[in-house]
Amino acid sequence: MQALRTIFLPMTDDFRTSSNKRKIINDPLYGFITIPSDLICDLVDHPFFQRLRRIRQLGMTFYVYPGANHTRFQHALGAAHLMSSALEVIERKGCAISEEEREAAVAAILLHDIGHGPFSHALEHSIVQTVDHEVLSQLFMDHLNRETGGALDLAIGIFTGSNPRPFLHQMVSSQLDMDRLDYLNRDSFFTGVTEGVVGSDRILKMLRVFGDQLVVERKGIYSIEKYLISRRLMYWQVYLHKTVIAAEQMLVKALSRARLLAADGTRLFTTPALHDFLYPGPLSENPLGDLPRLLSSFSQLDDSDIFSVLKVWAGHQDPVLSLLSGGLLNRRLFSVRIRKTAWESTVIEELRQKAMKIRKISWEESKFLVFTDIIANNAYADEEDQILFLDNSGQLLRLSETSDIVNVPLLSRTDSKHILCYPKWLFQDSDTKRQF
Repeated sequence: MQALRTIFLPMTDDFRTSSNKRKIINDPLYGFITIPSDLICDLVDHPFFQRLRRIRQLGMTFYVYPGANHTRFQHALGAAHLMSSALEVIERKGCAISEEEREAAVAAILLHDIGHGPFSHALEHSIVQTVDHEVLSQLFMDHLNRETGGALDLAIGIFTGSNPRPFLHQMVSSQLDMDRLDYLNRDSFFTGVTEGVVGSDRILKMLRVFGDQLVVERKGIYSIEKYLISRRLMYWQVYLHKTVIAAEQMLVKALSRARLLAADGTRLFTTPALHDFLYPGPLSENPLGDLPRLLSSFSQLDDSDIFSVLKVWAGHQDPVLSLLSGGLLNRRLFSVRIRKTAWESTVIEELRQKAMKIRKISWEESKFLVFTDIIANNAYADEEDQILFLDNSGQLLRLSETSDIVNVPLLSRTDSKHILCYPKWLFQDSDTKRQF
């Protein structure tokens, strides 16, 4: 355990160890991109950030799109590159931005996902329960800020929205930020789903600052329309694909089952970092109560921890844990049925009874194999963080006042659907399946 705690030793002059501070990286989307400053280079080289190389950007999506193995590391670098490009455009249009603000904005977007755990959103609340990745990202940034002697003060202000220049925060987190511009194109590239391609170059050229708010020149409306439609299509075709849902739900259930067994005193194979979150203890009961231990253990977690335990759990004597783990390893995924209305309790009960009979398991155990959930897609929040357009007269317009194509009320509505998950072996013939 000593190795886990070494990252929390007092900061020394060894933090900045890179001899080549201005590195060039060949990105598949943007070509050659550069690390813009010594501080940014040091952040990239830090173990906290290097961990993102081992975390998939799209969770379990590779079960559907085999090319979707890109990482949070790639995405963060891409978003930082877009931030640098966007700031140059805005500055050319008359917005004064200091070198300190420029570096801080790039640092903020670079570190915006540093709090993601294994498989990104798939395990958002399954490892560190009740704590969002944004909270963990800020905790990591606070720690890095102490290591650098306050060099990230301005970046943290931009990340949290407390900076007096709102447009800088909007470029990190809003409905038109560098995060979304990068992940749509990057996810589209690696999945091969062309519907997600957006004209990021054109959108960046249309950005400007008006009254310290990030706005889009009115002539950029067509690019924004395409951007919003592409985002909606990517949700249903990639992020909420029913097979992706099946894999992610099985992973969540496997960890949930393992946590229940651990609480009952069952000995399970775990990695040292995962053990702290799986077994009863400070990090599983009140993770924010011991921040040094939380960051120390969490910073050691990545996708390999999960795959390692799944390989061992697949042979565990518990029938539920072994079924879920083996199914994930060998892509024997559950079926997922999706519809607009909630699933009847009689349907769920009948499927659970059938699972109990076939696998000789209890009613409580059947809940890990047959279950329901709700998925939702909201492409644009018209009443919250709006995308505003600036016309030639200096007037700000909402999307609904500018677009002739996008149905803003329809796009702003949260499209929710109900899912039913169950093992495929519950249905041995098509006649039985037609009942559902």
